[in-house]
Amino acid sequence: MTFDDLAPSAVAGFTTTQATPARIYDALLGGKDNYAPDREAAGRIKEREPNAELVVHANRYFLRRVVSYLVGEAGIRQIIDLGSGLPEQDNVHQVAQDLAPETRVVYVDNDPIVLAHGRARLADNPNTTVVTADLRDTSAVLHAPETRHLIDLTQPWALLAIAVFHFVPDDPRNIVGAYRAHMPPGSHLAVSHLSHDATTPEVAREITRIYQDATAPMVLRAHAEVTAIFEGMALVPPGLPLIMNWRPTGPPREPERAWLYGGVGHLPERRHDAGDVR
Repeated sequence: MTFDDLAPSAVAGFTTTQATPARIYDALLGGKDNYAPDREAAGRIKEREPNAELVVHANRYFLRRVVSYLVGEAGIRQIIDLGSGLPEQDNVHQVAQDLAPETRVVYVDNDPIVLAHGRARLADNPNTTVVTADLRDTSAVLHAPETRHLIDLTQPWALLAIAVFHFVPDDPRNIVGAYRAHMPPGSHLAVSHLSHDATTPEVAREITRIYQDATAPMVLRAHAEVTAIFEGMALVPPGLPLIMNWRPTGPPREPERAWLYGGVGHLPERRHDAGDVR
């Protein structure tokens, strides 16, 4: 199945007349899974921020490094990716399963085209699936049959929220808190988030205005607000820097300012006092 095979009538809620964050992101990455409104919005963004394409590619490099850390160093074998967007190169499951083929990945998005297109591409991968749900609805995500089939919530797992919370008006701390209640010790959270701290006020206003016309408006948050998302967790060094400064591995071209802060947190193992009964 190709993207053009998916007619609006074939997917409930699928629109080609209004830009969506997932398809704008795809257009900025140079992908083909987008329509005229998405390309028009991407063009307007690039007019106001010439580094826009470098920024989205920097976010992909960050995601790749995060997944490599989670699977390769932290030993994670279960991942739930919130707001995953359209499948691109070096997807979470590809990076993770290259390191450990048994790693199980659940992609979550509320864009119906992500479900249709993602399932078509992942049909032959028994350890990866796509769930259509609002990431704010913890129960719908965690109790979906597809999730329950692949993810054992009693064992450590990782929650990814990469470049997604800036499209959610609700306080991300509350959203993450609801997921954290289901995380055993050793579980991880990875976040990247656009911030007005990392660009000029003028550019921030212009980019935010462009997304007002898309299916999800943009909410920029300060560094302190992004840090608060990791409440109850310990940040993995180097903390919450701009994404190109999180465990850099070298050469890919990076923008001078990346717009996004990114980091990984983990739930430490529970400590037992001498008087505890185990």
